[in-house]
Amino acid sequence: MDLSGLWRSVLGELELNTSGAEFNTWFKELEIIALNEEKITIGVKNSFVKNQMRKKYADKIKSALKNNNIDAKIIDYVVVSTGKKTVVNRETTATPSNQPSTQSPVTNLISNSRVSSQTSGLNPRYTFDNFIVGGSNDLAHAACQAVASNPGVKYNPLFLYGGVGLGKTHLMQAVGNEIIKNNPNARVLYITIETFVSEFIAHTRAKKTTGFSEKYRNVDVLIVDDMQFIAGKEKTQEEFFHTFNELHQNNKQIIISSDKPPKSIPTLTDRLKSRFEWGMAIDIQMPDFETRCAIIEAKAALSNVTLEKETVEYIASNIKTNVRELEGALNQLLAYAEMRQITPDISIAEGLLGSVRSSRPQHITPKNIIDKTAKYFQISASEICSAKRSKDIVMPRQIAMYLLRSELHLSFPRIASELGRKDHTTAMHSIEKIEKASKLDLVVREQINEIREKIYA
Repeated sequence: MDLSGLWRSVLGELELNTSGAEFNTWFKELEIIALNEEKITIGVKNSFVKNQMRKKYADKIKSALKNNNIDAKIIDYVVVSTGKKTVVNRETTATPSNQPSTQSPVTNLISNSRVSSQTSGLNPRYTFDNFIVGGSNDLAHAACQAVASNPGVKYNPLFLYGGVGLGKTHLMQAVGNEIIKNNPNARVLYITIETFVSEFIAHTRAKKTTGFSEKYRNVDVLIVDDMQFIAGKEKTQEEFFHTFNELHQNNKQIIISSDKPPKSIPTLTDRLKSRFEWGMAIDIQMPDFETRCAIIEAKAALSNVTLEKETVEYIASNIKTNVRELEGALNQLLAYAEMRQITPDISIAEGLLGSVRSSRPQHITPKNIIDKTAKYFQISASEICSAKRSKDIVMPRQIAMYLLRSELHLSFPRIASELGRKDHTTAMHSIEKIEKASKLDLVVREQINEIREKIYA
């Protein structure tokens, strides 16, 4: 039996019965390890996912397996090391198929000086294992993993951009930590651009001729956060330009973050803009509902707390801006419950977060979303719901369908009905199209985010 093909069918079944973000977060990276008449063993990436599979998704897994003629009495989950693929075998446990060679790309990249987390500037808590992946950040996560596997080879430079508190720093430092984990001698340096600017100014004032350039040009991986703050600093931009060239020409990995794409950073020189766009520029968007729920559950689990589904969904529904605000609300809830030695539940969350809730619309309806979308595109709501097929109507209609799904989690038949469609496959196709476009087209992403802001204004 072709277990690889069978497992693809199981994953396909799960993808059809879950949202895109939920599938990417929990099911996409599952692997089949072993299968016999009594038991199936499934590989997961960490213990948190393992617990979620058992507690929250057991029925969905069983249903998907049964629909593919797998009627195993026992479903077991084992943690598989990140990045290792497995070969599946019937009645035997799989073994890693691609053991690292003695001459990996990373080994060729590094030199002999060991760098500790203190001198590298990395926070060891930032890893891929504790980063929650969803539809808003899955492309960035995949690119970062590719860079960690082949630094200096793929996506160089890697440029991540997005708003505050969306996980850029976590992902960049996860790359650095993963490289050092695989090769402890790799010279990895994480800094903020403010540190680079301050050191350059101090170096210039002291009229030193050595030291500064050597620090930044003799590394294997340079990770620079908050690049937007280099705007307007001409001399610093020139120094960074030469540092960039030196590293890039020697196949050293460069990772950069900013709150906006390179072309939108004011007063950034054209030559830096062009170099930042040489590799790959990826934006990280606001986390969707499923991702926010997953983040809350993961953070609560770190405090050995399991929240009820209603409590998790309440927080996720009321905190929509960024991960930091989400964590702040959760920490407030857990701290309050701990001090009073009570169990955190939805009633406590409502009391603590009531001010947040009151500042947002309490009852967003399909009509709200359709009206706001129509107004944004300067057309009428009746036109969006009409049978017109012109491009200036179809695109807003598809975005409205996408927002009805992402914000209100309506079923496909309900979405089709709200937009005057009889066939729910139209809604499925439209939502899938906008999901893909939002990852590849900056204009579409900005349109969706601006409409969201108007909905929650």
